[in-house]
Amino acid sequence: MEADDPDAHVADLDAFVDENLDRYAETQGVLPERLDEFGERYRSQGHLTRDQLYEIAYESSTRSAYHVEKNPAPRCREVTRNARLVDGDFSTIHLITGLAGFKAPTASCVLAALDGDRHAVVDTRVWASLERLGYLDGRKESFDAADYVAMIDPIREIADETDSRAVDVGYALFAHDAHVREGTLH
Repeated sequence: MEADDPDAHVADLDAFVDENLDRYAETQGVLPERLDEFGERYRSQGHLTRDQLYEIAYESSTRSAYHVEKNPAPRCREVTRNARLVDGDFSTIHLITGLAGFKAPTASCVLAALDGDRHAVVDTRVWASLERLGYLDGRKESFDAADYVAMIDPIREIADETDSRAVDVGYALFAHDAHVREGTLH
């Protein structure tokens, strides 16, 4: 990339997103079609049920999905209903992480299902790709609400520059790390 050619950066980001979005199907990531289904139900019902939250958690992390069953069913509906009304990324993700079984990466699936134009599924791979691209510093293996906010801002920046949806940028970042990482994830 030429430092004095701003279009070179955008062109490279466009290629980056397109190329890695194509690779996403080869990964073990959350299926975009499933996330879209959850989002349709979420928007039409105005909330998600405990069973629906379990399905989302299972898609994201099969090993820890059972924790979702610890939540009282009315609380699941209340929290997901309220998450639609809250302003601010930190407050919204923090509200969802208040449910058992929903650390920030799994909670990001709920937000991305609800509004893929503004939200993305995030995790260690997404953070690592953002770090490789110079948007974040240092590696992370666990995430909280503040870390989600740290990731979603550059994801939205890339989405704006490439005329992509935030959720698709997140998928591309995930696939990029899966493609270039040497060794194990943790």
